[in-house]
Amino acid sequence: MSTPAPALAHPPELTVRKLEVDLSDGFAPHWHGGDAFRSMFFNALSMSFPVGEQFFIDSVREALQKLPETPEHEPLRRQIQGFIGQEATHRRVHGLYNEQLARQGLVNRWQHWAQKRIDRTRHFNPLHHLAVTCAYEHFTAVLADITLRHPDVLDAADERLKTVWRWHAAEETEHSAVAFALYQALGGNHAWRVRWFTYVLITFSWEALAQTALNLWHDGSLWRPGTWLSGLRFAWGRQGLVWRCTGPLLRYYQRDFHPDTHSPQAPDLSARALAERWLREHASQYRVIGAARR
Repeated sequence: MSTPAPALAHPPELTVRKLEVDLSDGFAPHWHGGDAFRSMFFNALSMSFPVGEQFFIDSVREALQKLPETPEHEPLRRQIQGFIGQEATHRRVHGLYNEQLARQGLVNRWQHWAQKRIDRTRHFNPLHHLAVTCAYEHFTAVLADITLRHPDVLDAADERLKTVWRWHAAEETEHSAVAFALYQALGGNHAWRVRWFTYVLITFSWEALAQTALNLWHDGSLWRPGTWLSGLRFAWGRQGLVWRCTGPLLRYYQRDFHPDTHSPQAPDLSARALAERWLREHASQYRVIGAARR
């Protein structure tokens, strides 16, 4: 599992933010402009996050124990603390979000599917867990980039949930390279990295569709022709999710892949620049609770 690899440049140290959005009054079942499919798709993603983000935190902490305590690795250790803080805030917000979904009668199966997989693989080498985390982090970074780059993905949404998803997207972009940097620093190799990505690609795609369908069934929208016409446009239309995601996702298979180079690199188009712009323009929507050390 461990072919030595040079450490890559680390991203800036991370800031932990508390989102100032109140979901306690609930929101409409079809909060995405009245579109059942889009609402239930994003709801499905939220349902996966609390368990998934706890796994990411645990896998990074477990792997961090193998990192030599040397001055050269101290910046990465500080970035990992920021990564853990950001993922913990995501888990908290999506836990509150998911409580509202439960009140609407939706049933979260994805969390149980994910937990069973985690339980079955607890004995694996920590580098395997970290490779899985890297794969999911790339998946979420690609979705985050699309969320920030293409306003049509969320423009029709409830303002509070639009803020939740774009805040989450901005922070996913900020820390997208942290688990990858740790994987490389520990000598994780390319072959296992892409094997686990293939597994995640299949598992994530299937479970996202399955949970979306379950949500639509509980919502009573599953068998309406308009629901699936909307779903087909959202996924396969000329500006659909499949066409926007495929290229960036498949770049993960490149031997020289790095998370910071999966999107256009012109300064005004990079994923990181888009995330920084959103955070700067929406600073009133969050409160800093763990400022990065400089």
